[in-house]
Amino acid sequence: MKKHIFAAAVSTAIAHPSIAADIIDQPPLPPRLEQRAPAPLESLPVFQGRVAVMDGRTLWYPQYAQRVRLADIDACDLPQWALNPKWGNRAKTKAPLPVPCGPLAKAWLKRTVGDKSIECTVLGYSHDGVPLGRCATGGEDLALEMLRVGWARVASPSPNPVNGQYLTYQNYAMAARYGMWATYVLDMNEWRRKAVDKTLDRRPIADFNLLAERESEISPPFVDARHKPKRTDR
Repeated sequence: MKKHIFAAAVSTAIAHPSIAADIIDQPPLPPRLEQRAPAPLESLPVFQGRVAVMDGRTLWYPQYAQRVRLADIDACDLPQWALNPKWGNRAKTKAPLPVPCGPLAKAWLKRTVGDKSIECTVLGYSHDGVPLGRCATGGEDLALEMLRVGWARVASPSPNPVNGQYLTYQNYAMAARYGMWATYVLDMNEWRRKAVDKTLDRRPIADFNLLAERESEISPPFVDARHKPKRTDR
């Protein structure tokens, strides 16, 4: 039953462009900026080849048996839900319509990668030992693509040339309300700390309840984002 709910939510999100970025037509690009990635360190590896997409920020190189995360961005985990802020009939529905932000982020990255060869220059390692890489195909930065369509955010606004460009693309997606910027969604780090169930069977109401008690969220750029969704199960 839960899998049917999950599938229906995916269909709902895809059917409404105001909820999720259109996964068929590419949103227009913001003014293109010169990409200046930091020079790779000789001691850090470079991976190249075809990849599988694990989620909206993680690639898998089967030939190396190696995961690589896209550096400097974050995205919803696969079990994480966002919510449509246009919650009309509150007497009839317990919560706003769910938006599967994790699967949609993965879908965008998978579409961009396709069967192309991906080159990832490792810049460092995450706290759990996974390489963090600047990954590209044909000169196209995969992290920039995720930011452009609104299914990722800048992980840290630290001042450097790459993050400056990343923030420009993020601000463009926010203004256009692409992807998760058209939803209520809990900050990813807070979600990872607080979500007890991280399986694909996770119910949308669980994330609705987390949002009601949130410390921070990824707010869409309109006024009603400042109002907390009210719980109805008390």
